[in-house]
Amino acid sequence: MNNKYIIALITILFATLTPFVFSAEEKEEKKDPYTVPSHVLDIAKENTYPNSTEDEEVIEPSELTKELIDSSDVKITNPNLIKMLNESTLDPSPIAFGYRGMVFLGRWPLNYESSDTNINWEYQKINVNELNNLGGKDNQKLNYIQQEQKEIKGALTNKIANPSDVKQMIIMKAKQQTKLPLSYNTTIGNGTKKENSYSVPAQKYGYLHAFAPAVNEKGQVTFGEVYIQLKGTKKSLVIKNVTKQGIGAWIPIQDHVSFSFEIK
Repeated sequence: MNNKYIIALITILFATLTPFVFSAEEKEEKKDPYTVPSHVLDIAKENTYPNSTEDEEVIEPSELTKELIDSSDVKITNPNLIKMLNESTLDPSPIAFGYRGMVFLGRWPLNYESSDTNINWEYQKINVNELNNLGGKDNQKLNYIQQEQKEIKGALTNKIANPSDVKQMIIMKAKQQTKLPLSYNTTIGNGTKKENSYSVPAQKYGYLHAFAPAVNEKGQVTFGEVYIQLKGTKKSLVIKNVTKQGIGAWIPIQDHVSFSFEIK
């Protein structure tokens, strides 16, 4: 077999196998980073404390509000600002030729842009169960039982104007990104149990640590002074003195517990 034939054969094999290599790499890249791992369990049904589901109100802009938002060069997603614009009544007279006016609506957080979304599956330790099998001859099972009620609170990581509006925009973006049940406050009730069990060998001591997971969101908020400009029968939104501020937030994942088993 001459060298030219060998080189040609290798080239054909490489060309045939390369798509499979790329396909595997693409599949790895498409893996959802927000998939709940096997050691994190949903305890919504078992939780002795009934957490209320926080569904952020989706405010649909009216036709007038859409017209105003589209007239601005700055993106507006703040639901509270959209709600206020929906409730505004603007009806300039059709004969108001030459009429001009500016209505100041205040300084608002206009939108939030996310730059990084990560999950800390061990955000806050909430419980530990122990089993002493040092004098035992057989394996024993260790189960999760919540020893006391724990409230897990999320928060913004630094001070910012209009924090309630900012928190609302951040959690809406984080929910959209992760598809997880997020809440700035969630509680694990005393006596909450889960059927998952862990085997503690004879002559060993077992520890079952439980943690509350949370999403860490980082991004940027755009602020601006909002005006409605009236020119005759035309209406538009004018944004002045636009500024941007970096912000972050910790948002607990509601009714989820992360487990870590340790043997000594």
